[in-house]
Amino acid sequence: MSTTADRVWALGRPTLGTAVKLTGRLKVYGKDRVPQSGGLVIACNHFHWVDPISLGAACPRTIYYMAKVEAHRVPGLGTAIRAFGTFPVRRGESDRDAVRTMRAIVRDGLALGLFVEGTRQKGGVPGDIQPGAAMVALQEDVPVIPVAIHGTQTWKPGNLHPISLAWGEPIRFEGLPKGGKGYREASAMLQEKIHGLFAFLVEMHELGRPEAVPPA
Repeated sequence: MSTTADRVWALGRPTLGTAVKLTGRLKVYGKDRVPQSGGLVIACNHFHWVDPISLGAACPRTIYYMAKVEAHRVPGLGTAIRAFGTFPVRRGESDRDAVRTMRAIVRDGLALGLFVEGTRQKGGVPGDIQPGAAMVALQEDVPVIPVAIHGTQTWKPGNLHPISLAWGEPIRFEGLPKGGKGYREASAMLQEKIHGLFAFLVEMHELGRPEAVPPA
């Protein structure tokens, strides 16, 4: 499963990734916090279709994304995103196939990428997160690394605002139960981290994006 996606990502980073870095003037904070190996859940907020490209360009590892099944049905787009290792999910219902795929990805030592609000946020700030990231992390005993992205909420051709991304420290939800209560508690912790990272990025933009260490 990893070989094809790794090869496609190896081509995508210097092409699509470089395009985002140039047009979005992508700045990344805390990239050294990403574990170089082992199963991992990457949990990020979501504003724009350019977010997966930005996050992929900012990550040293291949990311296996989940995307709504409707995107996989779009001619051309579906083929392209599957080549990058993206798998489908049926939104608004219990999708056991998607859950099995998520768990298998991290069990195989790979990096699962989730935009944890479940859909793009139109209000310009991160929203409430869904329990999927916490569920996978607790069930498979792998860390979650919170990520925030800022700038893409207003990014569009002709209005290429700078994009910034901040990595938090990996989190393990030790001691929490593998069930609804544990998922809710873990999700609340993760949401607080993502919102804190987003606030950090807002401040960095106001200051002109200086070098800085994002909050853990």
